[in-house]
Amino acid sequence: MTAHQHGTHNRPPLPRGWRRRLARLPIALYRVGLGPVFGKRLLLVHHIGRTSGLDRRVVLEVVAHDTQRGSWILASGFGPKAAWYQNLRATPKTTIQVGNRNYAVTARFLSADEGGEIMSRYAPAHPRMARRLCAFMGFDVDGTTESYRQAGCQIPFVRLDAAPGQSLP
Repeated sequence: MTAHQHGTHNRPPLPRGWRRRLARLPIALYRVGLGPVFGKRLLLVHHIGRTSGLDRRVVLEVVAHDTQRGSWILASGFGPKAAWYQNLRATPKTTIQVGNRNYAVTARFLSADEGGEIMSRYAPAHPRMARRLCAFMGFDVDGTTESYRQAGCQIPFVRLDAAPGQSLP
């Protein structure tokens, strides 16, 4: 695997039925103005459907946030075939909502090596969540930094960079 490819690991199936409705509930909460309930841990990504051209939305967990740089890092737990991930690849300039604030951002797709580094820093800071995330995606980790690094090399990560001149949190 090269530094710019992500493994073709078996991803969990997309949620269907009541699980899909439950997973999409945070979008409804953002729509009615309750985005601040999620703090800075979750954000709402607006994206354009690559084939439909329609406005789409997804709420995702923030893996890392750099206030100095004005960037947020997200992971695609369902892999590179996730609709939001493919849509951002097609149209990387978009907007996000964090709490009740909106930001214009540009998506940058990180290499596998960068993903490994991100995961190796995320795991010690959030050990329970890192274990759950890896188990959910079917990665066998033993708790070492190296095992999380190897898992991170197979997870597609996206950095959303705020457009210049915006006041950041």
